[in-house]
Amino acid sequence: MKRLALNLVAVLLVATPAPALAWSNHGHRMIGQEAARALPDTLPSFVRGPAGIAAIGELSREPDRSKGSGKIHDSNRDPAHFVDYEEDGRILGGPRLDALPPTRALYEAALQAAGQDSWKAGYLPYAIVDQYQQLVTDFGYWRMAMAAEPREKDATRKAWLQADRLRREQQALMTIGYLGHYVGDGAQPLHVSAHYNGWGAYPNPQGYSAARVHGPFEDVFAPRYVTTEMIRSGMPGATSCNCAIEARVAAYLLVSGQQVVPFYELEKAGGFAPADPRGVEFARTRMAAGAAELRDLIALAWIDSAKTKIGWPPASVAEVISGKVDPYPSLYGKLTD
Repeated sequence: MKRLALNLVAVLLVATPAPALAWSNHGHRMIGQEAARALPDTLPSFVRGPAGIAAIGELSREPDRSKGSGKIHDSNRDPAHFVDYEEDGRILGGPRLDALPPTRALYEAALQAAGQDSWKAGYLPYAIVDQYQQLVTDFGYWRMAMAAEPREKDATRKAWLQADRLRREQQALMTIGYLGHYVGDGAQPLHVSAHYNGWGAYPNPQGYSAARVHGPFEDVFAPRYVTTEMIRSGMPGATSCNCAIEARVAAYLLVSGQQVVPFYELEKAGGFAPADPRGVEFARTRMAAGAAELRDLIALAWIDSAKTKIGWPPASVAEVISGKVDPYPSLYGKLTD
């Protein structure tokens, strides 16, 4: 009867026109907030304070909340939420997840050479890296304004630097929200699999479900039974791969992709019947992994932001902090003669 109840939920979700939203609004909010709560003290208070934590949780839902904005909007953005990884290590017969081309354009070319495209295969790894790199820039601008503001003697410039710092705080929180959403999506194994909603048209000797299992797991089961306390207690410690962000993101998604078969094994065994502890533990582990990865990426972006060059003409964040460079021309925009 429990399995039947879950199947009925699946039928109801299939009949609903709205797209599946990974971890639901509630789940993405929890992942974002728990990541922010666990940040090290070295990060600025606008990220770690109560208002920042609340904002990150709400903004982590934004890529789902904007769905339905229009055909061009949705067709461009929807594939950012997933990547169709197969058992042979390739993405729909194209590039390997652990050896992705360095740009979206080259990724698209590799997929098209295999008769596919990124609208069908998804581009989740690139969405995560894109938002990470934006966060490094956001933090860099904030560092510059924060360092220059107390030194500035001109009242007009000082007021502009303060306002720009506050604008950058809002921008950084929005970026963290988007980063958090895509990192959270990447923790959901069905977002890192060609078997994203039932096993599909693949050899299936184990008899895994062909039903539309995606929505019932992430939209109903996980947010219903996993709590913030469970995510918090389940988050692993901080990790550093000492590698490029592209390699780190690929490694993170590969771990998630390796949970696809265990997911289908568990589903086959009835582990996602209401409140089944096996399913609850599976969902808790994956959501906690997402929160931990987001925590680590935010912290890493903060570190990297001290080593970057930004603005126009480009200025070194480290030299601005040390007082060697006045960043105002780079931040405000240098006037032409």
